Amino acid sequence: MATAAQWVAGSRPRTLPMAVAPVLIGATAAAAAAPATQDFAYVAGAWASDFLSPGTAMVLTAVLALIVSLALQVGVNYANDYSDGIRGTDDARVGPMRLTGSGAAQPRQVKRAAFASFGVAALAGLGIVLLTGQWWLIGAGALCVLAAWWYTGGSKPYGYMGLGEIMVFIFFGLVATLGTTYAMVAAATVRGVSTEFPVAEALIGAVSHGLIASALLMANNVRDIPTDRESGKITLAVRLGDQHARLSYVLMVGLAVVLPLGLLGQSLWFLLVAISWLLCAGPARIMLNPGQTGPQLIKVLQLTGLIGIAFALTYSTALLLA
Repeated sequence: MATAAQWVAGSRPRTLPMAVAPVLIGATAAAAAAPATQDFAYVAGAWASDFLSPGTAMVLTAVLALIVSLALQVGVNYANDYSDGIRGTDDARVGPMRLTGSGAAQPRQVKRAAFASFGVAALAGLGIVLLTGQWWLIGAGALCVLAAWWYTGGSKPYGYMGLGEIMVFIFFGLVATLGTTYAMVAAATVRGVSTEFPVAEALIGAVSHGLIASALLMANNVRDIPTDRESGKITLAVRLGDQHARLSYVLMVGLAVVLPLGLLGQSLWFLLVAISWLLCAGPARIMLNPGQTGPQLIKVLQLTGLIGIAFALTYSTALLLA
């Protein structure tokens, strides 16, 4: 039976900052766009039966969005552990703890952990629906859970067809970031505080984070090219080949950290993202060196996570100061 420490390791906690970053960016974009007057006090048109002020509702929405993002990340990590484990893909894997592949936990236990995590995400998502009155978000949430499971689960997992990076870009970039902003804006608007959706700011943040998250997955898949090819897991890295996959990592990270410069016309504060550039040289140098393989690429994963955190913090700070 797996120990508590093994379950924690199996959840891959080092991936969790990448789930925090899009919520931070999306929440900051919404907060920066919200009216600063009256502390979001009640105005005409507010729900008479609602005891929450618009400001409080926005904060609660952001907290629930964070829970959704974290729970989905943990869920997809356990689901990936389960599905790859029963297929034998993890039998010779380099990297973090694999509960199923190592035999530390029974496959059914890991599967239950994945669905329990999805359940937490669903409950938090329902809270967002109640706060915003946007019932169509239930369908969007269900789609997110299905995407998390089908990454490596089901009869035709898209992660085995080279679509992993694309789906990460969509769900952990666009959906997580723009969804957080939209939900917070809706939570304020439904209570009578008209808040305009910050299209450019939220979209650039979403695209940039999506590219960094996709680059993280690409680095992971470059490390696993030999074992993935042998086991029949045809990731995008396998399709591109080692050299082109490494180059694509550098291009994704590079584009991500320069995109905010398009907002310099609004404010010079967006130059703050240049701080994250300082972290890009190290992993880029490693990835462009074909002699760096296997365990040596684990450092790239760690550094890419730091890039994601640094970008989210600097970009969010720029949004507030701008």
